[in-house]
Amino acid sequence: MSEHQNSEVITKGKIDKAINLLKSQKPKEREDVSDREAIRKMRRYIEKLTSDKYGYSYDEVSEMLKDLGINLTGGRIKYLIGELKKSSRRQQKTSSSDDKNRSSNPATETQLIVVNTVSDQASSEPEKSTVNSAKGKRKSQQPATQQQQPESNL
Repeated sequence: MSEHQNSEVITKGKIDKAINLLKSQKPKEREDVSDREAIRKMRRYIEKLTSDKYGYSYDEVSEMLKDLGINLTGGRIKYLIGELKKSSRRQQKTSSSDDKNRSSNPATETQLIVVNTVSDQASSEPEKSTVNSAKGKRKSQQPATQQQQPESNL
């Protein structure tokens, strides 16, 4: 309680300045990163070294990194590279399925064509109304009196 008594009066102006100060702060650069993050950053170079062209093993890469104080076994490096590959594949599948979902829907186009055709015919026939069914598809309906009359009058 004594701490609260010693504090200054906080005005709205001070709060606005404090908010601006807090908003303007950049993220701190962390000194330590997880092994997953470290491998993610080095992935391209590790994959290059372990390719057929260069021929290094994951254990040899592990030994190189040990000299720098990065203590990861070859098996751990291989596992993390595999996990990163899996996650990037999942992201590619998700983005490609999103692209497919964004492409035009042929059923919708067909419905619009049908509705337009019906509205073109409406000029020579009694008025037809377009209604939305429960699933959002459009259906054309004739007035109730029109539906029951036989077409022998034509």
